[in-house]
Amino acid sequence: MLNETIKQDFIAILQEELIPAMGCTEPIALAYAAARGREALGVDPERITAWCSGNIIKNVRCVRIPNSGGMTGIEAACALGALAGDPARHMEVLESVSPEGVAATLSFVKERRCKVEFLESAIPLHFIIELDGDGHHVEVEVRYSHQNVVRITRDRENLLWVEDLREATEVADRSGLSIENIYAFAEEVEPELIRPLTQQQIDCNMAIAQRGMQGDYGIGIGKAIMDTYAHGVYTKMRAYAAAASEARMDGCDMPVIITSGSGNQGITSTVPIIVYAREKHIPEERMMRALVFSSLLTVYQKEYIGKLSAFCGAVSAACAAGAAITYMIGGTLTQIRDTIDNTLADIPGIICDGAKASCAAKIASALDAALFSHALAMQGKVYDSNTGILREDTGDTIRDVGHIGRVGMQPTDQEIVKLMI
Repeated sequence: MLNETIKQDFIAILQEELIPAMGCTEPIALAYAAARGREALGVDPERITAWCSGNIIKNVRCVRIPNSGGMTGIEAACALGALAGDPARHMEVLESVSPEGVAATLSFVKERRCKVEFLESAIPLHFIIELDGDGHHVEVEVRYSHQNVVRITRDRENLLWVEDLREATEVADRSGLSIENIYAFAEEVEPELIRPLTQQQIDCNMAIAQRGMQGDYGIGIGKAIMDTYAHGVYTKMRAYAAAASEARMDGCDMPVIITSGSGNQGITSTVPIIVYAREKHIPEERMMRALVFSSLLTVYQKEYIGKLSAFCGAVSAACAAGAAITYMIGGTLTQIRDTIDNTLADIPGIICDGAKASCAAKIASALDAALFSHALAMQGKVYDSNTGILREDTGDTIRDVGHIGRVGMQPTDQEIVKLMI
């Protein structure tokens, strides 16, 4: 039996992590901060300056902003948030943007009243939005996670100052995360405690997947996968997950339930499980348990990597989805570990070169590897420990992969950013 305190911690983690967000999380975070800044300024800004770390620049420059009329880029995200955003909506800050707000944003950007500056920072997710208007100056600073506003000043006076600039805004204790504890939680948690959380994942993430499958976004990757490969449940799982990501990256205004600060991770860790469960007529309760297993395993892996890095988050989420499929169909704890080891022996080298429509292709590739790893594990086949980066304990492998993503790939991340800007 899992300790009751850890159970409550895991519920709190899920409540913190599984939140709705519209569009790619980095431009939405900029829009949210800019909206908070306009609120503090009291008038529409005359000028905006966005100081952004390399990873923010990397993840904003190529994605379409929802409800913007097709705009992209940091300038548009900040201006739209400041002129038309609702900060009370948090990561859905652009949900109620009006046509007048879009028109005002277009003029603001065209007149070059928003400037982007590179922020030298050791923190991957770090930005400062400066707004000037009516003779006043406001600054909003965000560190570590997308809504973690640590400072708001107006004319150098602190309106908000967070003394403890610790990493992210999470308050739930994550120290209990382990494969064994996640497995025990999924098995033992009362269904009514997780139903509201999993139902919003099912509703939101499958809705945008179905929209993406219509082929109106990007290159229509979901339909392309279905047209290229033999039809079957694995093909459909990859197609629907990729289609959801492509729609999100290309400006679809439908919300996604995110995981570890990422909509793509939220999609990758849920959509394949839902598709598989529906195709195989898995009982609803079993699917819900698999969804929380996948979400917690994604969070567990990302705790070591961090919110943003040169390590593609689709790998972690796909790994979690593959392991959750193993769990959902009654795989043993050993087979779950083997699925994780097989996946991390295969694809830990996929780089993140920013948020964009082609993230959908990376999701499809990562899921292909994870599902094959699941199939191998169910056949009792797993790569030997100490093969490459694999360790004897799967938890140690996850920790080492996280070290590679957070520390080892820092120089790679810097070179990617240099090439992009």
